[in-house]
Amino acid sequence: MMRFQHQNYYYQPLRREAIAGLFMLLFPVCLLCVFAPFSHASPSKFSESNALKPRHLPLLKSALQRESSNGEPSDLRAPLADQGWKPCLAPVNAPSLPQKSEGYLQVFLDGGLNQQRMGICDAVAVAKILNATLVIPHLEVNPVWQDSSSFMDIFDVDHFINVLKDDVTIVKELPDEFSWSTREYYAIAIRATRIKRAPVHASANWYLENVSPVLKSYGIAAISPFSHRLSFDNLPSEIQKLRCKVNFKVLVFVPHIRALGDALVHRLRYPLAESQAHTIDDLSGNTDRNDKQRPQKFVVVHLRFDKGWRVLNSQFTDEELRSQGRCPLTPEEIGLLLAALGFDNSTRLYLASHKVYGGEARISTLRELFPMMESKKSLASSEERVRIKGKASLLAAVDYYVGLHSDIFVSASPGNMHNALMGHRTFENMKTIRPNMALLGQLFLNKNTTWLEFRQAVVEGHQNRQGQLRLRKLKQSIYTYPAPDCMCQA
Repeated sequence: MMRFQHQNYYYQPLRREAIAGLFMLLFPVCLLCVFAPFSHASPSKFSESNALKPRHLPLLKSALQRESSNGEPSDLRAPLADQGWKPCLAPVNAPSLPQKSEGYLQVFLDGGLNQQRMGICDAVAVAKILNATLVIPHLEVNPVWQDSSSFMDIFDVDHFINVLKDDVTIVKELPDEFSWSTREYYAIAIRATRIKRAPVHASANWYLENVSPVLKSYGIAAISPFSHRLSFDNLPSEIQKLRCKVNFKVLVFVPHIRALGDALVHRLRYPLAESQAHTIDDLSGNTDRNDKQRPQKFVVVHLRFDKGWRVLNSQFTDEELRSQGRCPLTPEEIGLLLAALGFDNSTRLYLASHKVYGGEARISTLRELFPMMESKKSLASSEERVRIKGKASLLAAVDYYVGLHSDIFVSASPGNMHNALMGHRTFENMKTIRPNMALLGQLFLNKNTTWLEFRQAVVEGHQNRQGQLRLRKLKQSIYTYPAPDCMCQA
């Protein structure tokens, strides 16, 4: 049996990888700490009246008094300089697509939009490894938002199949002889064609040894669960490049998502022209006035500030979690971060978030700092939003699209949206601010910090966190750090 060989030519294990893994395990623990006072106490109910009070009032008052300017300093909103790297997806000596497939591969993907996106890319890679025909992945109903959107509701399926036709054979549906292979079929009993115990970050050889025999015996194999089921390390270069090709080039949203995204971007760039052209009949937003107005730059802020909970009997206090950067920034805190970096109240912000716990009242301090803050709801009419209303995946897709086309992207926490967009923007050499969570946690805990001290610490702590390319290390995601696997030194 053929085995994949790969030379480990640049990876060096670091302790921070272990810390990152621990962060993902402990992230839910800290969610309530952004709501409750710091204590070792057991969980308490969140009080909406307390939520409306700024937690960093002295800093907020000083930030509100900062001087306005005709525009931010040039280095803040200037595009990234050439960093000497470029996208590099063409495989070297890649094997041609075999004429005969070994069978049909099904995968069932859970999670939100960006987790499912990574699963789709991995599914294409696994199909390539197995020489299997990939069935369009099944997206499970999101347990949090109860969104039943399918692959075809979100992504342009014809584009997906056509662009990959020389890499992997993909079909929309199984042929009639395999029509029995459904989610319901696998839910009621143990089935020989289901691969249930695929390890997290499994190797290519694991799939050859465990899934290939099923394909050859039955002509079909269904892997569930499949999220995070392919290693980021020790894979052939052509497989890594294929994963990046799918993520950065092949997965495009359906036309109506792209149209709405383009309209929102246009209205952010040309606000004066769009104030008189805000209708569903002109999603492209093109008007004669555009030629007379200079395009404006804008920042996309992604908030991860859902209703939280606290894990009982945690060994960590809220203060410890925040001081170690394991809690998301509140809307107030991310506003103070941007203000400290030098963004003034003339900055155009786009708020990318499905639901913020506390609603408009919760983001009032952020809006006070940045009164020119927009969102899907403020920029698009209810008629324009009707096809995405109540559908978390489609709402997230619009935010992803706008975030990818913004001048600067910043997220309140290093979650899936942050990681996905940071990787995509790195691939395109676009600026992304990575909040120094540990530094900010400590600064916000110190109630004696002056605005001058806060500003100086924030600026110094973010000098190298504004889009500078970072090479992927062992166990890190290729979708977050596409270099050097999918990028070449120019």
